[in-house]
Amino acid sequence: MKSTGIWVRTAIIIAITLAGIYLVFGPRRAPTSEDFSWQGIKNNLAENINLGLDLKGGSHLVMRVKTDDYLKTVTENNAQAALTAAQDAKLPVTSNTLTTDPNNYSVGLVLSDASQAQAVIDAVKQKVDFSLWSESNNGTTITWSLPIQAQESLKRQAVDQALKIIESRINAFGVKEPTLQRHGAESSGQILLQMPGVEDPERVKSLIGAESNLALMKVVSPPNPQPVATYPTEEAAKQSLGGSVPSNRRILPYSDRDEPTNASASATPDPNKPKQFVVVEYPAIVDGSELREANAISRTGSDRDFEIGFSLKPAGAAKFGDWTGKNIGNYMAVVLNNEVKSAAYIKSQIFDSGQISGRFTKASAEDLALTLKSGALPAKIEYQEERTVGPSLGADSIKAGVEASLAGLIFIVLFMLFYYRGAGINAVVALILNMILTLAALITIKSTLTLPGIAGLILGIGMAVDSNVLIFERIREELTAGRSVPDSVATGFDRAFITIIDTHLTTIIAAAILYLYGTGPIRGFAVTLVLGLLINLFSAVFVSRTIFMWLIRRNEKLETLSI
Repeated sequence: MKSTGIWVRTAIIIAITLAGIYLVFGPRRAPTSEDFSWQGIKNNLAENINLGLDLKGGSHLVMRVKTDDYLKTVTENNAQAALTAAQDAKLPVTSNTLTTDPNNYSVGLVLSDASQAQAVIDAVKQKVDFSLWSESNNGTTITWSLPIQAQESLKRQAVDQALKIIESRINAFGVKEPTLQRHGAESSGQILLQMPGVEDPERVKSLIGAESNLALMKVVSPPNPQPVATYPTEEAAKQSLGGSVPSNRRILPYSDRDEPTNASASATPDPNKPKQFVVVEYPAIVDGSELREANAISRTGSDRDFEIGFSLKPAGAAKFGDWTGKNIGNYMAVVLNNEVKSAAYIKSQIFDSGQISGRFTKASAEDLALTLKSGALPAKIEYQEERTVGPSLGADSIKAGVEASLAGLIFIVLFMLFYYRGAGINAVVALILNMILTLAALITIKSTLTLPGIAGLILGIGMAVDSNVLIFERIREELTAGRSVPDSVATGFDRAFITIIDTHLTTIIAAAILYLYGTGPIRGFAVTLVLGLLINLFSAVFVSRTIFMWLIRRNEKLETLSI
């Protein structure tokens, strides 16, 4: 540091200080005259700092993923897929069985010829992933059971998937700096969501829990139907199948409108048209997991006449193209949340795109496109706790935190000026700069300031004072020993620096552990404290020493210090 010119040091300090002041108090747009008023500065400060739920107000939600429902769905899907795989291979499987009791999930295939058991197992494993399931064979029935350990693994996977989907939906919705994390015991399946600034979370809740199960399925119809075969009641649809619904068929409501002429065009829906039913083939040709993109599209320029355009990933497009190529002249159902939205007549081969038509509003179309893009939740969620923190309570917390910070700062300033006299001004400048730069660092890394974060800021001020006390006491010792002022300042900083590094390093390690194992507010405290300590190495050492260097430069024959 001695070799660094005083002018270079000063330029660095001025540049960093101005940058910090701008980040904290400056506008994020073209400045106006109002930005330089006291109210404008306060408004800029409020806009620049991301405040947490406890300071800004907002919504606090605790939700639970119904992981048992997820395991039930996985079991049911695997049971149907296993039966379909065996039947497609023309193997002697008469039926399937399944158990979906809590902690007991199993899939079984009943054979009419026990000698073909291995062939059935091989055929099924080519189409169904039973890697986590334990297998048994008693000759007439092949059973796959899900062990407890595998159940826990799948439940964790369901919660992780739900976290990612909820995060993508919340981020796209525009909630600023939400807190989203697991909550409670790992086996509880609980998720905590905090949304600062959101006082009415109902739309967010509906978006989070919105189903988005998209599937393209073949419509089961008589040869060359014109239009698509529909039934006035579910019972009539069942009678068309002989009075019972096979495992590879589904009867779904059809709530759309006049028939389209191709897979990408649709007529206007008639809201007074009675609900009808269609029979579709199960499983789907492709499902929502193959979706690449979904967007709201205005059909006529009206805010109440939107549809959803979607495109498929390469693997899904290949399957879709292969199926449509083999099914020209048939109908394909666009199924959304177990309801047929469109029944498209396949006139030619289609590969990677289609549309979900209907009289969507702009908002509903955008929300639906968003949920489709983020994917379907692995299971439904239920809300177990909901709290709303009003902005007035948040304002009270801010006021209390600011008052505590100012009170602590004023007390420290008075003490430093009283005890160290002129040199105390040096410490006060370093303290104020430390606070400004810490806030600037929080803004730069887009961290959220919470009430514990303010506590971390106050503790950082205390650590900064401690650093100045160490330095000043060292300088006093050197002056008492009879050394000159320049030598006393240089030796005091050099000897105190090692101690400052030691104390800061141990505190940073403790804060890092808090960050790694703590929850949101505790992490906010740790982040603020670490930033304050790192910046203190600049403000209490680099800046403070530069001020002393200017003082000595002005009077090279200085014999005493006001310290």
